[in-house]
Formats: sequence, structure tokens, C-alpha cells
Amino acid sequence: MSSLHLGDTVPDFEQETSIGHIRFHEWAGDAWVVLFSHPADFTPVCTTELGLTGKLQPEFEKRNVKAIALSVDDVASHKAWAKDIEDTQKTVVGFPIIADKNKRVAALYDMIHPNQSGTATVRSVFIIDPQKTLRLTLTYPLSIGRNFDEILRVVDALQLSDAHQVATPGNWKNGDDVIIPLTFQDENVIAKKFPKGYRAERPYLRYTPQPDK
Repeated sequence: MSSLHLGDTVPDFEQETSIGHIRFHEWAGDAWVVLFSHPADFTPVCTTELGLTGKLQPEFEKRNVKAIALSVDDVASHKAWAKDIEDTQKTVVGFPIIADKNKRVAALYDMIHPNQSGTATVRSVFIIDPQKTLRLTLTYPLSIGRNFDEILRVVDALQLSDAHQVATPGNWKNGDDVIIPLTFQDENVIAKKFPKGYRAERPYLRYTPQPDK
């Protein structure tokens, strides 16, 4: 069983999916990736989650994000399930679902938590950047559906932080003020880097308008 940590290069793998055989790193290309696992096909919470992902495809595409799901069922089951998802959730499943019947990918990414289930994958989310580096993980219990607005929010925050070397406060949303990290101490550097200025609640807590707005 593998244990992945933030900053690790995520494991590559070859596996069958609902859109055919893929090599994961090659399929990801230069995009960000949201990889998320599901306990099983034809289960109610998963059906709603994949429906939400289908509806959010335009939002993912705006952010250069590819979504890919995983379940420990086979391709035929995935394809049949996708029809149910499209019918009940009124959307299109335009992203691949990995067929992980041998649980090889689940083991690589530590998706099976024995105290939850010895055979089903928990609801894990991995956000992976274009360099194939793991940037965020979320793990939910089997019975609790994920918040996909939060997944988009985190992608926005990561991309903003990468581009402008800022941090984001709790409950930050796109357009809100951001935080100047403590690594910036020289006032001349700060003035050049953050020309919109800043307000200091404390010497260590400095807010500045979102740089790209």
C-alpha cells in the first residue's frame, strides 16, 4: 500500500477506462487533473457526484483541468452506469472512468481504507498539477458526497498562488483579497510585487487585492 504526500510526483499507470486504454501521465498532458475515486458503480451518492462533474465540465475546461473518476468495476459496467448518470442527472459524462477491478490503481493511490471497507475505495480526491505533482488530497467517508464547488475553489487558489506567490485566507473565493506570505519582508520588493498596495491587520497578517483582478 502506497502513501502519497503533498509535493510527491504521482504514480503513473496504464489502465482500461470508459474511453479506452490510457497511460495516466500521457493522458494528463500539460493539464491539471482532478482524480476522484468511487466505492462502486450504480451507487446513489456516486451517481450524483459524477453528474455534478459532468455539469461542471465547462468550469474545469476554463481552468485547464481534466477530470477522471475511478471505480473498482469493469469497463462494461462503467459504460452502462454512465447511461444511468446521464439519464438521472441530466448531463453528459464526458470524462473517463478508470476500470480498476484488480484494485491496482487504488493501491498505488491508497484509496482503500480497511476500517471503512476492505474492498471499496473511499471518496478520495487528488488534485495534480501539470508537472504531475500532488497538490491536494481530500478523503471523505463512503456515505458522504463531496463538495465540488470546494474542488473548483481549491484549483482557483492553487493556480493563483502559483502565478502570483500569494496565500489565500479561510473561505477565500475568487475575487476576494489574498494574503502576502511572510517570505516577503522587503518593502521595496512588496511594492513592486503587489502594486495595488496592502493593509496590515498585524505585521504578520497583510491583505492585498487579488493580483489578477
